[in-house]
Amino acid sequence: MVAGMSFRKIIKNFLPHGLYRLAVRHVNRRAEAPVVHKLLAANRNLHNAEAGQRCFILGNGPSVKALDLSLLAGQTVFSVSNGYLHDDYDRIRPRYHCVPQITYGLMTEDDVVRWFDEMHESIGDAILFLSDTEAELIQRHRLFSGRTVHYLALRDDFDDLQSRRIIDLANPVPRVESVPIMVLMIAMYLGFREIVLLGVDHDHFKSGLYQYAFEPKALAGKDCTVGNDGKVTISRYDDFQSLARLWRQYRALRQTAEQNGIRILNATPGGELDEFLRVDFADILGRRINEAHRA
Repeated sequence: MVAGMSFRKIIKNFLPHGLYRLAVRHVNRRAEAPVVHKLLAANRNLHNAEAGQRCFILGNGPSVKALDLSLLAGQTVFSVSNGYLHDDYDRIRPRYHCVPQITYGLMTEDDVVRWFDEMHESIGDAILFLSDTEAELIQRHRLFSGRTVHYLALRDDFDDLQSRRIIDLANPVPRVESVPIMVLMIAMYLGFREIVLLGVDHDHFKSGLYQYAFEPKALAGKDCTVGNDGKVTISRYDDFQSLARLWRQYRALRQTAEQNGIRILNATPGGELDEFLRVDFADILGRRINEAHRA
């Protein structure tokens, strides 16, 4: 070793930049591995905890306004991000709430703390899923006191998956382009055999608008890709790159579901997601209720 030079400085000086970044990532992962392993260990208890059951993933797209969400009362529901602002949220009482890795920029640490406090006061007794990148902040600010919180280590790339086995949440998992991807991974790991999507619109590339089924509170004006008027501000090139990654992730999870006997259904009224069988929200509830009565 060159006297007075750290390992990181040596590899930076002597390796091409791409290899340097890979080496740094490897060193960082080894350093954080014990902490991440401890966080993820709790996820093993979740495996097949809901085996054979049905759930609904309630997205935040404006199409939800066309649905009678009160019909979800008594169903197993995942809400996401600001979803606690939905009408009838208190009546639905989602069992799970999910938030992907946070992108800081317009969002500051103080913003996130205020948001998490608002979330904690609003999601009842829901079990919370977060990215492990927020674990240190939550511990430092003593957030979500008394609540069950699980973490996902969003590290890998969906394009690198070598099989269509159900993704193991007790290990690092692929990064997600949108929160429904995160929820689908969780729902399959929990053992749900029918998963119904609601309010997963993904149509901003046609409308030019990114809107919600409600008015955001703590996060109002904090999306750097959307103007205050709801208009998408990023270029078509960047947006289409992101959408291509997102659709590949949906396809990978559809293929995983098919190989493991899981049905993913899209009951979103409208929207552009075309990877899953379309169904009518009221019809699917009625079908399952009628099946239960016949049984």
